[in-house]
Amino acid sequence: MQASLETQIYALAGLCQAAKLVQKVARSTDSQQAQLEIILNSVINLNPATPLDIYGGDLTNLREGLQLIIEQLGDTPKKDVELTRYLVGVLALERRLNKNRDNMAELGKQLSQLERQLQHFSVTDDTIIGKLADIYTDCISSLGARIQIYGQPELLSQSSVQQKVRALLLAAIRSAVLWRQAGGSRLNFIFKRRKILAAAKAALASLPAL
Repeated sequence: MQASLETQIYALAGLCQAAKLVQKVARSTDSQQAQLEIILNSVINLNPATPLDIYGGDLTNLREGLQLIIEQLGDTPKKDVELTRYLVGVLALERRLNKNRDNMAELGKQLSQLERQLQHFSVTDDTIIGKLADIYTDCISSLGARIQIYGQPELLSQSSVQQKVRALLLAAIRSAVLWRQAGGSRLNFIFKRRKILAAAKAALASLPAL
């Protein structure tokens, strides 16, 4: 894939949205069904026609992620330190994954096998979420540098919430892979921050008003 600022924005918005959902799931019993479906579908779309197809082919699906980019990279005090920790942690894990051919191959194999189950279950079904969580454990957790999740202890102690968090972290990793493939790197946040910020603002401005 060629370097593309547009694709980097999609990927970064997807990454931010997945990380934000981790925060929500760890603190609330609200279902977040619509957002969950968008983000988890990004993991199972293995052969998208375009980068945006990973997120349902509609930029509106990334509205919250675009807003988060602006808040996190902008010159305003409205920054979420916890969210930043998640983003940094996911990007670090993706770099480790990219260097580990065995884990990368196993990840692709397990995701391909998941396609058969998706003929019988929706992506938000507990069966699929559990499988995505297992894939994260098998292919990502073993890389080390685990991400510390903050939230309500009574929720985080529930296996269903733990599975949902791991499934969302797998989706975050998927967006991080796209970010790297499109030319994204840690240096971009230093030397191309204003370009990223301007592109995110332009993308958000192009969406219909709520």
